Amino acid sequence: MALHQASGRWKLGLALALATAGFWSTLPVALKITLEQLDPYTLTWFRFLVAFVLMFAWLAARGGLAPLRGLTHRHRALLAVAALGLIGNYVFYLLGVQHTSPGNAQLLIQLAPLLMALGGIFVFRERFATGQWLGLAVIVGGLALFFADQLGHDTLPAGRYVWGSTLVIAAAVVWAVYALAQKQLLLRLSSPLILLVIYAAASLLLWPLARPTALLQLDALHWGLLVYCALNTLGAYGCFAEALAHWEASRVSAILATTPLLCIGVVFLVHALWPTLIRPEAISWLGFAGAGLVVLGSTLTSLLGQRKAA
Repeated sequence: MALHQASGRWKLGLALALATAGFWSTLPVALKITLEQLDPYTLTWFRFLVAFVLMFAWLAARGGLAPLRGLTHRHRALLAVAALGLIGNYVFYLLGVQHTSPGNAQLLIQLAPLLMALGGIFVFRERFATGQWLGLAVIVGGLALFFADQLGHDTLPAGRYVWGSTLVIAAAVVWAVYALAQKQLLLRLSSPLILLVIYAAASLLLWPLARPTALLQLDALHWGLLVYCALNTLGAYGCFAEALAHWEASRVSAILATTPLLCIGVVFLVHALWPTLIRPEAISWLGFAGAGLVVLGSTLTSLLGQRKAA
């Protein structure tokens, strides 16, 4: 079977990968500030609704809705699993950001692609290369160091930090479930079409929990950040998909592994420019060492060996 080959325009691929990392590193900060005036469910509902409207318009204009006809019960069941997984990811992650710091949330969510890879071993009978197991061990060690460092600070109560971290880990777990379901669905549907169905389901399921009238009470700053949060996912995944078209997946993943450190940098920058908007990350040398190990482990997992089918 023919395999996808990158276009070779590596400079464009690098720029798009950096843009993706920029979207993902700024999102937790925007979410954290928006949560000052908006509850998590309304924020998540609005993000899904905007994504659905824009994705529907784009696919309808391209005539891309036809494959939805004639889906089997198995495909519908997989779509339901994927939808619940991504909805859970958005909600758990946002609740986690509410109870912990943006940098910590972005670091812990790095578990998501690793859990997907481990799930692939059991679901699709894939294998980890030796280098990837090494990368996984480095990530676990880095997370342990970072977790120990954060518990040693008094900026957040220990119980609140642990609860927030647990919610982000739950977000990573359900994202892996979504990703594995989507991988199987890709045999029948395109990725944009799968996301369209998920966005529609999420908009309907979260509607009873949302308070649309709360949007009328937002000031200009929080409205701007809310719109950015809503457009962020479409921008990030659009740049990510295009980056893969022009550059090798392992190199794109290596760039994206730096996202947690970029997020910590964004928090420090925003606090320096607008001290009242967000509190700075409380990280000692031990925490930075742990974050660095997570980035290193993610890079090793991306670059050292490809997963092979059993």
